[in-house]
Amino acid sequence: MEKKEHAAGVVIFAAIVILGELFLKSLILFRLLVGIGFGYSLMRAYTGFAGSVNRAYRTGSTKLLRALMLMMFITCLLMVALLLNGDPTSYSLSVHPINFGLLLGGIMFGFGMALSSCCASGVLQDLSLGFSRAITTLLFFCAGVYLGFPAQHSASWILKSWVNTPTGEKFSGGVFLPDLFQWDRLHGYLGAMFITIFFCAIVAALSLYYERKRKLNKTYTGCDTEIMQEQADSFDSTNYKLFSRQTYNRIFVKPWTLAQGAVAVSIFFILLISVTKKGWGVSTTYGIWFGKILMILGVPADAVAAFAKSKPDAYLQPFFQNAESVQNFGIILGTILYLLAAGVFLRNLKEGFHLSLIEAVVYAAGGFSMGLGTRFANGCNVGAFYTPISSFSLSGWIFLIFLIIGGILGNFVGKKVLTRS
Repeated sequence: MEKKEHAAGVVIFAAIVILGELFLKSLILFRLLVGIGFGYSLMRAYTGFAGSVNRAYRTGSTKLLRALMLMMFITCLLMVALLLNGDPTSYSLSVHPINFGLLLGGIMFGFGMALSSCCASGVLQDLSLGFSRAITTLLFFCAGVYLGFPAQHSASWILKSWVNTPTGEKFSGGVFLPDLFQWDRLHGYLGAMFITIFFCAIVAALSLYYERKRKLNKTYTGCDTEIMQEQADSFDSTNYKLFSRQTYNRIFVKPWTLAQGAVAVSIFFILLISVTKKGWGVSTTYGIWFGKILMILGVPADAVAAFAKSKPDAYLQPFFQNAESVQNFGIILGTILYLLAAGVFLRNLKEGFHLSLIEAVVYAAGGFSMGLGTRFANGCNVGAFYTPISSFSLSGWIFLIFLIIGGILGNFVGKKVLTRS
């Protein structure tokens, strides 16, 4: 069975490249391959943004949160190379407003993230791991995004920022950290990097303090995947053979460490923004997908767009001509390709179909809360946390604080509901 999955992985990847070359525009093909890179890296490193809070609450481990801080540092450092001698407004940076929408959206997203045990990118990965949970979450996530569009496009408490800097005002409003240090010799980026390092260090220090406390209280259990990732490498070059099971496992199966995953995702992010001039976003297309579902059910495109206070173009555009939709599809494919290479795709898929009624309700609530929260905060874990921080937007760090608050609340409520069922 494993060999069949290995072969299927090769065939699927070859088909993606060939069909992409034949039928996709070059930039769309690039977005597809970057999406595959994101999905593969996140899956092989057992990394998900939702785990930053969920693992800490449930197991006491904060290793993933610290790995995310490493990812923020690496990405910001690489971003300096892109922005230093150019005009930052030539990129579509995610400098977001700081307002009530950001705070409420962060809490709602964290709350839903805890209930559904995934986030916007994570739900795409989970379609291959816990299908019933993921598809339930995704459907209501899409609904939440679509129903949140009118507010996102018109409400002042989402659009207006409490505080702005000159460059921040040229985007959607907010604080662009280099603006605070224009007196330094690197156009503010030296100071912005010091602030980023300081924030990363604070989060890492607090997470270590929390983990230590859990260990002292005997409530630390650790995370199974992290334990597996940290196992010593038994490779011995004395017995090296290119065509061997051991070599195959090292190249295609052996899980990456959290740090390796952080490096890989950072590289794909920089590739993405270098080529497209845009950062990574996931959740906006979910609202478009829900609009397309409404159109399939007979709702005219003009009515779908009018409710969302937007133009109908995105809803009428074919799926494989929408860059972000194709990139999201690539995340699903990247996850599948790793699971096939590891020979565990079918096993995981079969195990993911079990779902009770109360679980379905909890996951639906989680998906809807995340979807609506993304519209209030102008993004998800990727679009309101990772990409803004990488864009030197202060909003990303504020979102993280309220995401954690929402995650703690969601884990508490979810535990109470599911243990009573």
